[in-house]
Amino acid sequence: MAEILAENLSGKAVMGSDGAELGMLYNITMDLETGRLEHLVINPDETYDATEFERDHEGRPLIPVRRVQAVKDHMIIER
Repeated sequence: MAEILAENLSGKAVMGSDGAELGMLYNITMDLETGRLEHLVINPDETYDATEFERDHEGRPLIPVRRVQAVKDHMIIER
């Protein structure tokens, strides 16, 4: 995947590969020891059932970064 600046991801829409709107990107977590990105933290769409993912302490879904398929006008997540 090409290099993308974090500032260009803020507030980006997140969609599933099946076309479902998942929500808006809230933040990205990383492993401080390795520097690897770990999860996308999203503010879920009201109609999205995010039970397939772990949640942060405020209930926002944590989507593993490895599931990102594309980043253009929105982020596409493998479903």
